[in-house]
Amino acid sequence: MHLAYQLLTLVHLVGFAALLGGCLVQFRSTEPEVNLTMVVGAWTQVISGLALVALIELVPDPANPVNHIKLGVKLAIAAVVLLLVAKNRKFASIPRGLWALITCLVLANAAIAVLWS
Repeated sequence: MHLAYQLLTLVHLVGFAALLGGCLVQFRSTEPEVNLTMVVGAWTQVISGLALVALIELVPDPANPVNHIKLGVKLAIAAVVLLLVAKNRKFASIPRGLWALITCLVLANAAIAVLWS
């Protein structure tokens, strides 16, 4: 089970890297867009995150209780990011404010994962 958890964590991190990388590549663009990398990264984040939670719930660790509030907040943010990138994928460009919102939400989700104890 530990190996499965580690592999899912790796997939989750790769999804984060794809999503953030897709956002950052638009930084200097005059007309940012939602690229395929962002969409794949967002889907990977949500699916692997749900799988990680399921695995944690299957094998509870008394020394490390599950923080359901933290996971709920992270899921809500990830769902909003997924909705934003999926809905705006069809447009040739998106407003700079929307791009900034998506990027900030991605970074906020990572900050919550790391900083919320």
